[in-house]
Order: sequence, then structure tokens, then C-alpha cells
Amino acid sequence: MSFDLKLDRIVARAEELRALLSEGVSGEAFVRASRELSDIEPIVARIDELRAAERAKAEAEAMLDDPEMRDLAETELRELKERVPELQHNLRVALLPKDEADERSGILEIRPAAGGDEASLFAAELFAAYQKYAASKGWRFEVMEYDESGLGGIKGGMAEITGRSVFARFKYESGVHRVQRVPATESQGRIHTSTVTVAVLPEAEEVDVEVDEGDLRIDVYRASGAGGQHVNKTESAVRITHIPTGIVVAMQEERSQHKNRAKAMKILRARLYEQQRSSLAATRAADRKGQVGTGDRSERIRTYNFPQGRVSDHRINLTLYKIDKVMQGDFDEFIDKLTAEDQAARLAAEE
Repeated sequence: MSFDLKLDRIVARAEELRALLSEGVSGEAFVRASRELSDIEPIVARIDELRAAERAKAEAEAMLDDPEMRDLAETELRELKERVPELQHNLRVALLPKDEADERSGILEIRPAAGGDEASLFAAELFAAYQKYAASKGWRFEVMEYDESGLGGIKGGMAEITGRSVFARFKYESGVHRVQRVPATESQGRIHTSTVTVAVLPEAEEVDVEVDEGDLRIDVYRASGAGGQHVNKTESAVRITHIPTGIVVAMQEERSQHKNRAKAMKILRARLYEQQRSSLAATRAADRKGQVGTGDRSERIRTYNFPQGRVSDHRINLTLYKIDKVMQGDFDEFIDKLTAEDQAARLAAEE
């Protein structure tokens, strides 16, 4: 199907939906039609903008033969020859299949990997950097787990990040983050390399993943670690095992067993949902090369080199010499470029 024919069909479908809604359709049919029209109206507006620019370009070309209008026509043509391809590209991007998870909130999980105390310290710093990034977007950042280790590091941290399009921005952060620097405890001034794993899951609702209670083994036990008088007094910690998949989620941050169970179920649903999405994505991507990252925790995606003040993203060969800003939550330049690269790869796959 040609691009123009595809656009014609979208415009025609919008007209059908408007006519349907004006006829007074009700109930579920009204909801479906309203939702579909809401989805395609922004695309119809882009189509109208593109076609207006194409008409203006044709009119300017026709004026080139008029000596009195030639200068004006040439000026307009220079602008429109840049504008029309840009509008076409933006429209093609808008028409790419949407990842239904992009609009969702997300669950962030950070764990130190190789590097001992230094990895634990960097895990805590990266966790804080993501918290600042979320704040800059106006998203709510609720800590679900924060297991402190010595020297101000963490054994692991999880957070629920709530807001619109959280997953669309955070999904590129999944993978191995490497840090290179001289640890505070290093007396010889040698640079050490440590790694931290990051996983970002789209938040799943109960309707997304059906969890059979019969598939769960739920254990309760006494919380350990920080907690003052609460520690070892009540069996508030919860561990849920999803028997069919072997996924295990443990939660002990809250003093209430009920709250810990609710949080653990939220994480379990997110992991099951992501497992379904990953399986589907792998099938779809079987014939596609050059993906911008796999979202796999084992993939090294970024290096933070403190002595040189640089951060390098290995998926897009982008190095920025502003490590201080990045560690204060300035991730947009990386994420914008990753998004653009992913869109370009998907556009190329459709051609």
C-alpha cells in the first residue's frame, strides 16, 4: 500500500467515526469509537498539515514562471523543500505501531553486580540520579525496597515510578551500567571498574496478567535489617513464589504483612507481564537486526568514567562529557537519541 493511500484511509476512517458518533451510537460501541477517534485525530491533524504544505509547494512551483512572483516563490520553495520531508518523517514515526506499555508507569530495580563495595556505592548513586530524573518530569517516585549496605551503598533498590509515559522514557535504562573511578578506599589511586544492573518493568494491572492463587506459594517470615524494635518481632515479611515460572518476589520494607504482600504482587504481575512482552518481542524481532538494546540485564549499555568526566552509551556510540549533570538526573540527551535511533530502526524495518 502506498503512503498516500494509507493516509487517505486514515482520513476516511476518521470521517466514518465522526459520522458514527453523530448518529448517537451508545454503550460499548460509543466507547470504542470515541477511543479510536481520539487515537487517530492527532494523526489526521498531521496529515492535514503535510497536505497543506504539499499544496503550498505545488503553488510556489507554479509561480516560478511569473517574473513578478519568482523571487517570492523561490523563497517559499526553499522553506517548503525542507518542511515537507520533515513533516513526512514525523508522520511516518507517528504511524509506527505503538508499544502499549509506553504510556504506563514503571518499576525500577537496581542491584550491584561486580565490584563489591564500590558497586554498592554506585548502585545507590544511580538510584538517587533516577529519583532526581523522575522529579524533573513531575513523576512520583515511591521507594519499594532500599536494602542498605555499609559505606552508604545498597545491596539493592526498587521503586515504583508513577506518571504518564514513564516506561517510554525509562525502558532504555535496562542493562549493565559500568563505573570507572578511584574508590575512596583506594590508597594507591588506581581506577577500579564496577558494574550495576538495572531493570525497568512496565507496571501491570490485574487485567493484564491473570494470576491464579493456586499457582502461588506464599511464605511469611520475620523481617531482617534496619527496623529498630520492629525487627524479629512479627512475621511481616512476605515471599511469593509463582510456581509455573519459578519467579520469586520478596518484600519486607513495610511493617504491615498486608502492604508487603500487595507490593510483592505488584512486582510479580510486572515481571509476568514483561515476560509475556519479551516473548512476543523476540518473535517479532527474529528477522530484525540492529535493535537499540535488548533490555536484557546482561547487556552492557553505558559506562560512567569519573576521572575523564564522561558518560558513554555503547548502543548509540554517544559520549557526553558532563558526568556531574548526568548523576544529578540529566538523562534526556541519552534517552532522546535512543528513542530516535529506535524509531529509525523500526522505520527501516517497515520499508
